[in-house]
Amino acid sequence: MPASAPASGPRLVDVTKVEQVTGPGSVNATDRRWNVFGADLGHMFFYQGTLYMVFGDTFGPDSRQWRSNTMARLVTPDPRAGLRFESMVTDATGAAGELLGSLKVDGVEKTVIPTNGVSVGGRMFLHYMSVRRWGAPGSWQLNYSGWAYSDDGGQVWVKDPLARWPGDSNFGQVAIVPEGGTVYLFGIPGGRQGGVQLARVPAAHLLDLDAYEYWDGEGWSADRAKATTVVSSPVGELSVRWSAYAHRWLMMYLDEGRSAVVLRTAPSLTGPWGPEEVVATAQRFPQLYAPYLVPVDTGPEVYFTMSQYGPYEVFLMKASLVSSP
Repeated sequence: MPASAPASGPRLVDVTKVEQVTGPGSVNATDRRWNVFGADLGHMFFYQGTLYMVFGDTFGPDSRQWRSNTMARLVTPDPRAGLRFESMVTDATGAAGELLGSLKVDGVEKTVIPTNGVSVGGRMFLHYMSVRRWGAPGSWQLNYSGWAYSDDGGQVWVKDPLARWPGDSNFGQVAIVPEGGTVYLFGIPGGRQGGVQLARVPAAHLLDLDAYEYWDGEGWSADRAKATTVVSSPVGELSVRWSAYAHRWLMMYLDEGRSAVVLRTAPSLTGPWGPEEVVATAQRFPQLYAPYLVPVDTGPEVYFTMSQYGPYEVFLMKASLVSSP
């Protein structure tokens, strides 16, 4: 059982912008190669030893040729070499193709956004949210969230109609941690105002929501209503990975109330999660959001992607882990 009071862990300092990953002028020249002039998010997962990066709403020139989501295959998973795209999943024209379709009707289904991915055996999975409408900044309404899968390396996707959470659940958006034969999901509601709950499921039963268990503060329960909040609100887009260097789990997310990307650490997935440590602020990086840890351990250096709404592009960021005083 975790301790009742979280202890301070390491901090991230010396955050720098390494390179622009998407859009005109980016290292990947996605505008010329795949008609990606603007995109956001950029969360990552491994499939058969290769790192894939998934984006949200994606646009051609002048915000035309809208695709709700796209995906790139990276040359190497090592972020120290930069996030270089070997290819993207494309449509018949050679442009980056939409993975999961959406109606694109405001108030019905505005868009479909993948929130994280994972692979089990030869199958790719994307957790996604069906967004009914965007609201005020940091607020949006979901129809539901759920799982989609691909058996051909990401070209064709199937949305499982039974593997869905209701639109008001705490698993509208997730950070996924595969550990052995178990997949852990850190979930938040749609928007950036909720807290984090934790679920787990045997990897072989990922699509069976009846197989999930939820952390209730003392143990695992099959009752989703008993899930406890492991990190208090407000939490925006989040990611989690283990740091062998720090011997702790790292959780990074947007705290919209502070207009900052923050880090918490914990000795175990169930916590206790330590206090927020500011990593990057909107004062330095205007309109920042969606910090996603690269799922590769690079020692004292921590790499993550981060979006900025102004340019509406994704950037590779780097910071250094240091012990708290």
